[in-house]
Amino acid sequence: MRFRHPDGSTVHLAYCTNVHPAETLDGVLAQLRDHCEPVRRRLGRDRLGIGLWLARDAAHALVTDPSALRGLRTELEHRGLEVVTLNGFPYEGFGAEEVKYRVYRPDWADPERLAHTTDLARVLAQLLPDDVTEGSISTLPLAWRTAYDQERATAAHTALTTLAERLDALHELTGRSLRIGLEPEPGCTVETTRDALAPLTAIGHDRIGICVDTCHLATSFEDPHTALDALAQARVPIVKSQLSAALHAEHPHLPEVRAALAAFDEPRFLHQTRTLTAAGLRGTDDLGEALAGDALPDASPWRAHFHVPLHAAPAAPLTSTLPVLRAALARLVGGPHPLTHHLEVETYTWQALPPELRPRARAQLVDGIAAELTLARDLLTDLGLKELP
Repeated sequence: MRFRHPDGSTVHLAYCTNVHPAETLDGVLAQLRDHCEPVRRRLGRDRLGIGLWLARDAAHALVTDPSALRGLRTELEHRGLEVVTLNGFPYEGFGAEEVKYRVYRPDWADPERLAHTTDLARVLAQLLPDDVTEGSISTLPLAWRTAYDQERATAAHTALTTLAERLDALHELTGRSLRIGLEPEPGCTVETTRDALAPLTAIGHDRIGICVDTCHLATSFEDPHTALDALAQARVPIVKSQLSAALHAEHPHLPEVRAALAAFDEPRFLHQTRTLTAAGLRGTDDLGEALAGDALPDASPWRAHFHVPLHAAPAAPLTSTLPVLRAALARLVGGPHPLTHHLEVETYTWQALPPELRPRARAQLVDGIAAELTLARDLLTDLGLKELP
């Protein structure tokens, strides 16, 4: 979906396909047929943007077989879909029964991460629509915190610098300008936007910036205005923003609140949980740890890294952090000029919701994704953007 900003520029809105597990190119093509095109039709649109997730094997197949890449582009056009952004965070296995810590490997100190992201950039340069010259890729925020020392930090810095040089060369070759955004996430070396300032300033290349995920922003209790002001002051480019909402519990000390939270404690993904105390931010790596005993203070609200559907906040006594998304979006695209032109709805946890909230059929998932995109569209038009055909 495309929108005209009052300054005349185009803002793109997509939804991320990591909600549909697929590790191979055949699986990606099936996603387009079974999910993406039906979402477009449900919205009554001639064109729909998707934030494509390509696992390692699918990306490798595309970059080594020009005919396969041409075939994917043709399939996108045939189904009324367009791609201006990729989700390069998960490397493989995102559809596994247990993802947890695996999603952070390989990290930016490992050669595989550079090779995979280079493949993604080469693919995206060929998938961009003919009238679009700028693409974006979100990626792992360096590494998970526990195995990251100075040696690995140096290796990651070198890899990202090499990637920037490759993107410069790709621009010269294709005329397509691609940028990579580190996506701060709780528990990682770069957990917050503040954590991103030092490494991104050290790299100092405008092709390497940040992806602002509004669920992660909220989980870490970051104020959107403060965070975005700091990025602007440091001249860190906001490559893209993922529109998502976290799970919020206002009174986690109450038994009924604990019981409601426990329904979201599931075995597939990590749900890092945070609370803001007078002494600063406290947290656990997973929701179950927070609920077990006194691992996390419960005198103040808790927020958990669980991407809940934008249009359907959990029932009381829980809620979502949609107000944080609204505030962030107003700053991102509500000013005289957009701070980013790429927005992506990223609710990948539909099948991790409590059983009674999960879609029971493909059509229900299509309806849910369409409802999220409708909410995002309404937020954008309320900010003065005009939806384009």
